[in-house]
Amino acid sequence: MSKRIGVILSGCGYLDGAEIHEAVVTLLALDRAGADVKIMAPNKSQLDTLHHITGSKTGEVRNVLTEAARIARGKIDDIADVKADDLDGLIIPGGYGAAKNLVDFAVKGSDCTIHPEVDRLINDLFKAKKPIGVMCIAPAVLARALKNQNVSVKLTIGNDKDTAKALEAMGAKHVDCRVEDIVVDEAHKIVSTPAYMLGPWIKDVAAGIEKLVGKVMEWA
Repeated sequence: MSKRIGVILSGCGYLDGAEIHEAVVTLLALDRAGADVKIMAPNKSQLDTLHHITGSKTGEVRNVLTEAARIARGKIDDIADVKADDLDGLIIPGGYGAAKNLVDFAVKGSDCTIHPEVDRLINDLFKAKKPIGVMCIAPAVLARALKNQNVSVKLTIGNDKDTAKALEAMGAKHVDCRVEDIVVDEAHKIVSTPAYMLGPWIKDVAAGIEKLVGKVMEWA
C-alpha cells in the first residue's frame, strides 16, 4: 500500500503564495518515491497579491485554494476536508504565502495567528506521531501550530538570526543548516530544510528537499 503524504500549498508564486520550485520538487520527489499524494490548501483569500516582476502589490483579490490548484493541475482538496487519518505524513513547502496565508507571521512575527484548519491538521498529525516536513519559511507555520504543545521541536530556516529568534519565541529550537542539508528531530518526527531561505539555485534547493522527502517517507 502506498504511503499517503499530504502537501499543503499556500497559493501560487513565491511573493504571495507557495514557492513553485519548492512545491514542484516536493511533488516530483514524492512521486518518484511512490507516494500517494494529497495536495490541499485553505479556501480563503490571499493576504495580498504581488506583481512577480516588479514586486509591487496589484490590489487583486485571489483565493489561496484556486491559485494553488494551478500547481496541483486542478487535483486539490480544501484542507477543511482533510483529516489526519487520511494521511501518513505531511509536507509544507515555503514561499511568502506560507507566512502570509497559512499564518500571518510575515506581518506579526512571533505574535502571529494561524489558519484554524492548518492548525487542526498539523496538531492532529503531531499527536498521532506522524511525520511532518517543512521547508523555507514554513517552519514558522509548524512552530506556531505547536506553540501550545509544551514541546521544543528542532527546526531550521537556514541561518537568519532574526527569523530564528522569532521561531524560538514560539517555542522551537533553531539549528543553523546549509541549503542542501536537513535538520532532523527524531523524537518528534519533524524534518526541515532551508530551501529558498538560502538558495541560490534550484539544484541546491532540490538537494535538501529530496532529503526531506526521503526522511518523511522513511518515517511514514
